[in-house]
Amino acid sequence: MTAYLQRKGYEGVAVTVPVTVAYERYSTHGAHWFLGQAVRALVQQSGLAKEQIDGLTVSSFSLAPDTAVGVTQHLGLSPRWLDHIPTGGASGVMALRRAARAVQAGDAEVVACVAADTNHVDSFRHTLGAFSNFSRDASYPYGAGGPNSMFAFITAHYMRQYGARREDFGRIAVAQRSNALKNPNALFKKPLTLDEYMAARPVCYPIHLFDCVMPCAGAEAFLVMSPERARDLGLPHVLLRGAIERHNAFSSDPVMVCGGWAMDRDDLYAQAAVKPQDIDLLQTYDDYPVIVMMQFEDLGFCAKGEGAEFVRSHDLAYAGDFPQNTGGAQLSCGQAGAAGGFIGMTETLRQLTGQAGERNVKDARYGMVGGFGMVTYDRCLCTGAVILEAA
Repeated sequence: MTAYLQRKGYEGVAVTVPVTVAYERYSTHGAHWFLGQAVRALVQQSGLAKEQIDGLTVSSFSLAPDTAVGVTQHLGLSPRWLDHIPTGGASGVMALRRAARAVQAGDAEVVACVAADTNHVDSFRHTLGAFSNFSRDASYPYGAGGPNSMFAFITAHYMRQYGARREDFGRIAVAQRSNALKNPNALFKKPLTLDEYMAARPVCYPIHLFDCVMPCAGAEAFLVMSPERARDLGLPHVLLRGAIERHNAFSSDPVMVCGGWAMDRDDLYAQAAVKPQDIDLLQTYDDYPVIVMMQFEDLGFCAKGEGAEFVRSHDLAYAGDFPQNTGGAQLSCGQAGAAGGFIGMTETLRQLTGQAGERNVKDARYGMVGGFGMVTYDRCLCTGAVILEAA
């Protein structure tokens, strides 16, 4: 095949100003309010005027019927570059990837990447009901509604295929809870033991209570600009070294055992000129522990099927030998809808700029963030990952 254009690297892209709008279990505010709070924080913490934000990406499930363009009017923004990214748990990676190209091309100088969702008492049920035509037509009529049953199916298959045990998934959840205890933004403040994990009430075998994220309301955001602009503003920032995304990967597999990361990880490491052993901290998308384990494998930290043994032989806490989801991630912070796709990004920014407080990973230089999103009736369709370097 003739290569007519060579893909460019990601030189000259800085990521800065991690923002988290405090999570709430339920809220009477709408998604617009949380988006507005996030943008206000970006402006206040960057020292920029709102008018200087000339690019915007928005990710949200509960914003409908509005899209990103409606947000511009709601918040009084007038960007010259705009993107709406409805890819859920992959949205943070993909927002950064698109914003980076806009900055490199000069289409925007400062891009605000924002994700937010609200959560009313009945929000989650309504979201599920309108989430996917495939789910509505292929599985809901049989009583298998929502992600719990689907990921129970995937988890049970993974356990049979590779010999993983519930205790192995529990080690992930327990380590993340210990990390969350040092994170003021986490909703879960109580320690979790492996015995408590194992004894938790079943939801859909082999999924139990602590395998599931808790829906909540909140927002996450960050800014993308040139390193020179970040330095002139005096902003702690990181550099984007590599980025990948893939959709509908391994679609012929009867049951999902691999994500799209496995297709593109060699390219990701080549872009950044690093190897898996150079990564100092990893933020995996964690809607369920089995997906965390798949990312360990598919991002090249261990071979396929060795995820359980990898978990048994490593300390996943922020002070351990393999710091993973160092802020607790969704299993212990909560899942604020599409903002769950940003939580790994803001945590990595804090880690690599020394803003993570007690949970800062010592001497961390490289951080990786994985994204995973958009559940249909049998799998998620979107995967992505980025490598960030301390400036």
